[in-house]
Amino acid sequence: MAFDLIETLRNLFNNDFAGKAAAQLGESEAGVQKAMGGIVPAILTGLLQKAGSGDAGGLVSMIKDAAGSSFTQVSDLGGGLPAGLLAKGSDYLRTLFGSNAPSMAGAIASYAGIRPQSADTLLQTAAPASLGVIGKHAESAGLGASGILELLNSQKDKILAAVPSGLGLASLLGVGSLGDIGNKLSALTGNLKSAAHTVGHRPEEGAPGGGKWVTYLIIAIAATLLLWWLLRGCGDKKDTMGVTQQDSLVVTQETVPAAPAAPVARESIKVTLPDGKVLDAYKGGIEDKLVQFLQDPNAVPGKDVWFDFDNLNFHTGSAQITQESQAQIDNLAAILNAFPKAKIKIGGYTDATGDAKKNLQLSQERATSVVTALSAANVKPVQLQGAEGYGSQFAKAAADAPDEERKLDRRISVSVREK
Repeated sequence: MAFDLIETLRNLFNNDFAGKAAAQLGESEAGVQKAMGGIVPAILTGLLQKAGSGDAGGLVSMIKDAAGSSFTQVSDLGGGLPAGLLAKGSDYLRTLFGSNAPSMAGAIASYAGIRPQSADTLLQTAAPASLGVIGKHAESAGLGASGILELLNSQKDKILAAVPSGLGLASLLGVGSLGDIGNKLSALTGNLKSAAHTVGHRPEEGAPGGGKWVTYLIIAIAATLLLWWLLRGCGDKKDTMGVTQQDSLVVTQETVPAAPAAPVARESIKVTLPDGKVLDAYKGGIEDKLVQFLQDPNAVPGKDVWFDFDNLNFHTGSAQITQESQAQIDNLAAILNAFPKAKIKIGGYTDATGDAKKNLQLSQERATSVVTALSAANVKPVQLQGAEGYGSQFAKAAADAPDEERKLDRRISVSVREK
């Protein structure tokens, strides 16, 4: 049976999903079902637009990232909507819709009769799952970048036809009509086929898993610039932050927080939150600095704004947070609850000792543990924009340096993305 993207996603976001999501969000099941009926084709239309724009490298990067994670497992919501899923979804939505991402949530909310926050959460859930479905199919069918474009082009008519007329998606995407998006994608895939024939290649038929796929091999400098650029986008590399990206992309790297200064005598203080809650903290500690930042109207959030936990520890060699550290987790949760517009990302770091790959894994697990702990402390999922481990890549102290120096590299940091 030929692969049908819309039907696959409808089966994923079925009545069982709608019922569980409705219970989690406090919405009606009918409202969630209607919202998903608009969200799925809207996200796929955003993919079509990105594919037709020629940004194949960015498209493939997102799809491969989603395929490499368990983001398609959205049916088991007994423990709530997973924070990691929502954070990744938020990143994908910004990539697909840019500054119009918040407007997309408003449009879905108006169309389905649900709250904007609920619409935003459903969008963040559906985005990585949708990309993950495409990525898993691409893996099983042996599709490269050009094959993914062919797949989307073959599905575009059904995708565009599934967009509800009352959603106003064309206006949100800045096009005269949704058909314009499909036409651009068709033109791009047609040009790529012509380029392939020019260098003596032809499409191969009968890819496993159904559908047609195309594989291009660069054998001469005479290959067209367009074909060269597209294929180069398939070659993964690691940037200095340890994030998989594409050779053909220009990516703004996040500024990594500097290692905290050596510890000094700590002065206990009380930090009062806007909701009247008072926290026990230390002067110059994360609670003190974070609240000052969030209250400062001139302080601008972004990828270069980081705060280091100063009373958070893990059991040796594990991602299990110590019982003594729960107080600071609870303090951060209280801060986020008092500043409901604030959104953060968690970063994990290790020192330079040991195996680099294991350090990377451990830092990721520890950052994820903090997000999980914050979620368990009743932080809203939309406020948690992900966890990323950077391992020992940014360790300042050498592996043979005294532990007093190396421990400064072992830290968990908070990046304020919105306030």
